[in-house]
Amino acid sequence: MSSTNRTVVVTGIGATTPLGGDAASTWEGLVAGRSGVKALEQEWAAEQAVRIAAPIAVEPTEVIPRPQARRLDRSAQFALIAAQEAWKDAGFEAKAGETATSAATAAGSVDPDRLGAVIASGIGGVTTLLDQYDVLKEKGVRRVSPHTVPMLMPNSPSANVGLLVGARAGVHTPVSACASGAEAIGYAIEMIRTGRADIVVAGGTEAAIHPLPIAAFGNMMAMSKNNDDPQGASRPYDVARDGFVLGEGAGVIVLESAEHAAKRGARVYAEAVGQGISADSHDIVQPEPEGRGISHALQNLLDRTDLNPAEIMHVNAHATSTPAGDVAELKALRKVFGDDVDHMAVSATKSMTGHLLGGAGGVETVATVLALYHRVAPPTINVENIDPEAEANADVVRDEARKLPVEGRIAALNDSFGFGGHNVVLAFRTV
Repeated sequence: MSSTNRTVVVTGIGATTPLGGDAASTWEGLVAGRSGVKALEQEWAAEQAVRIAAPIAVEPTEVIPRPQARRLDRSAQFALIAAQEAWKDAGFEAKAGETATSAATAAGSVDPDRLGAVIASGIGGVTTLLDQYDVLKEKGVRRVSPHTVPMLMPNSPSANVGLLVGARAGVHTPVSACASGAEAIGYAIEMIRTGRADIVVAGGTEAAIHPLPIAAFGNMMAMSKNNDDPQGASRPYDVARDGFVLGEGAGVIVLESAEHAAKRGARVYAEAVGQGISADSHDIVQPEPEGRGISHALQNLLDRTDLNPAEIMHVNAHATSTPAGDVAELKALRKVFGDDVDHMAVSATKSMTGHLLGGAGGVETVATVLALYHRVAPPTINVENIDPEAEANADVVRDEARKLPVEGRIAALNDSFGFGGHNVVLAFRTV
């Protein structure tokens, strides 16, 4: 294969989510069908119409030294934790707090000039921005932290992960709302495929559980107000679904050229087949109801890769638990793949993690890769009465995890869509 069309593989995974402080505990929670949604206990939550969310299971200060944590927005803290785990899982060592030089040295066979980082966030350091504005108003100019700008800038998570591993091939931050994490991984795949890098650390992160985002999402009628039943509130495909539940956390993977991974004897989770991208050009927040943009992204994926629809046995759906979006995605799958959809086990893991916005694509990529690696599709929970349109268009995995075929090569998709009409579909395959 030419240097401009190289095979890309996944060699490391990391996560910190509402279900667990690492990838293993997150995966365990997904397979078990456990919800990470809780009632918000902060004083400010009492005034909100939405009083539930899916907060992180393990606080970053339990992992990152407090002096370093104070100089990082929560979104960057999550990204560092997930990246550190993924980097170590890929066979390297780097600890939060190390310099770029020491991290690059720890990488051993990695050439820093051939190492990249692409970490996305849909909103960036929003909690830092809002908290420091409160400081400015209440305590005055001199009390505003001098670290505010490097904390709030959207590229802070990516820049800090780049420093952690010593990346010099490029450090990037695509921003496309809730498709951001998936777009970051797609961008990273292309960096390797086109020869810009041999290894890229990629994923998504978000930390937006704060009064203003919750009030804003709530007022636009995008979030569930099922405050009396937090764990049952995120219910994709159910006829009573009434909006998403906000989550926080990060998911990061290490992508590598197959040749580079083979030379160092790396364990390979899956092949990263490629991405399909499109835009709805329909509305700033509403999805195109027939899923035309999603269909274009799926077709773009097929046109740009050697993926065979008959190989696809699993789909980690975007499925946020909104009335319009859930069904539009399934209609698109049916339109592009036809009867092949009938053998695709569709999982909506946001039913357990909530919606991590720009971090969703990262966490759900981790879930998709592990589903292939273990050949198990996680369940979609809280589907008590499935929407007839959903049932007619897809085979939704409900209540309990489902085994995927144990023989032969199989593939899986991770769908991510965002405000603005962004559509990104990632494809992975067993090796």
